[in-house]
Amino acid sequence: MTSTINGGISFWYAQDGIPAPREPLPGDATADVCVVGGGYTGLWTAYYLKKAVPFLNITVLESKFCGYGASGRNGGWLYNGIAGRDRYARLHGHDAAVRLQRAMNDTVAEVIRTAAAENIAADIHQGGVLEVARTPAQLTRLKAFHAVETAFGETDRILCGARETADRVRVTGAVGSSWTPHGARLHPVKLVKGLAAAVEALGVTIHESTPVTEIRPKHAVTPYGTVRAPYVLRCTEGFTAALKGARRTWLPMNSSMIATEPLSDDIWDAIGWDGRETLGDLAHAYMYAQRTADNRIALGGRGHPYRYGSKTDNDGRTQAATVEALRDLLVRFFPATAGARVDHAWSGVLGVPRDWCATVTLDRTTGLGWAGGYVGSGVATANLAARTLRDLIQQDSGQAGATELTTLPWVNHKVRTWEPEPFRWLGVHGMYAAYRTADRRESTAATADTSRMARAANRVSGR
Repeated sequence: MTSTINGGISFWYAQDGIPAPREPLPGDATADVCVVGGGYTGLWTAYYLKKAVPFLNITVLESKFCGYGASGRNGGWLYNGIAGRDRYARLHGHDAAVRLQRAMNDTVAEVIRTAAAENIAADIHQGGVLEVARTPAQLTRLKAFHAVETAFGETDRILCGARETADRVRVTGAVGSSWTPHGARLHPVKLVKGLAAAVEALGVTIHESTPVTEIRPKHAVTPYGTVRAPYVLRCTEGFTAALKGARRTWLPMNSSMIATEPLSDDIWDAIGWDGRETLGDLAHAYMYAQRTADNRIALGGRGHPYRYGSKTDNDGRTQAATVEALRDLLVRFFPATAGARVDHAWSGVLGVPRDWCATVTLDRTTGLGWAGGYVGSGVATANLAARTLRDLIQQDSGQAGATELTTLPWVNHKVRTWEPEPFRWLGVHGMYAAYRTADRRESTAATADTSRMARAANRVSGR
C-alpha cells in the first residue's frame, strides 16, 4: 500500500511539478517598483501595474520560488470572504463595509475572467461556497452568519435546510447550510504558475532564490545586492516575520491539509457533491475542503496552529497527529471515505494581524507599501489588494485620482503588533485549545447556544 507523502511543499506541487528555477538577483539594481514576494499578492500587483503602465520597470524578488508559500499550499478556495469586514463596518460605517464586500464579490469574477484571458488553465469551477452546520449551536451561528451576509448585500445567498444541503453534498449530520455563488474551486499551483508566466510575458523581471532581509524606504536588501526603487511593496503574507523589524507585525498561522487518492464512483454516489462547491463548516476550529478536478477530496484545518517565535516550516511537513486528526474529520464528514487512501499531507502559513483585519497600505512619505493579513482568505483577497496597490501608486505618482478601490475602508488601516513571546505562543495555543474544547462540547450538547469558552476566546483573540 502506498504511504502518505508528508511535506514536499504541497500535493498541488506533487501533482503539477516544481517550476524551473529563475535566476537570483545578480547584484545591485534599480527599478520603478520593487515587489517583495512572489505569491499571489506580489504577482497580481506586478501584473496589474504593468498592464496599467507598460513602461514601468518592475522587479519581483522571491525568497524561494514563486508560489512557494501559501499561494502554492492553500485549499483552492477562490471566494468572497474578507478578514475584518465586520470591524470595518464598526469603524467606518455599514455602507463602507458593503462596498468592501461588493468589491470582493466582483473579485471572484475578476480572477476567473483574467485567468481565462491569460489562458491560465487552473481547474477553475464556479460551484459557489457551501458552509454547513452539524450541531444545534452551529446552526444558530449559521443562521446569524447568513443574515449578516445578506445584510452586507449578498442578496443571491441561499439558506438551505438539511434536505437541500444533502441534495448538494451528503455531509453526515448536516442540519443546514448557507450557499453563495461567489466562489470557485481551483488548483492553486496552476494559477500561480500561470500568473508568473503572464507577468514575465509582460516584461516584469522575477528573481527567485533571493531572500529579502530588510525593507526600508527605496531599498530592498538581499544577500546578493540591493534593489533601489521609489516604491517598495511588501507582499510576504505569512513570511513577513522573517524581515528585519517585522517579527511581531503579522503572526504566521499554520494550516494543514490532506488529499485523498482519486475516489471511486461508488464513493461519489454516496457523497454527491456534483456541484463541486467549496465546502466549509461553522465549527470554531473550522475545516475547508474541495472536490478536485481529478475527483479527490482535499481537506484542511488548523492542526498545530503556531510555531514558537513566529517560525515557519521549510517543506510543509506536518505532524502525524495533525494528519490523523484531519483524516478522522474527513471520515466523520464522509463515512464512505473510511477505506480511502490519503495520498498527501502538507502545511503552510498564513498572515494574521493582531485585530484579524486584512489591509492594504501605501505610505506616501516613504514609498513603502504592503498588503496581506488575509487570515486564510487570500486567494481572492490578494487580487483585490493588488488592484488597490496599483491604484494607490498611480494616484501617488499623479497618473490618476482616487478610485473606488482606494477609498475602501481597509486602505491604510493601522493595527498594533502582536505580543512578545512567550505570550504570543501561549495565547494562540490557548485560543485554539479553547475552540476545540468548545467544538467537542457543542457536538454533544442539546443547546443551540455557542459555547461560552469560544465566546471568551473570541474576545481575547480580537477576532
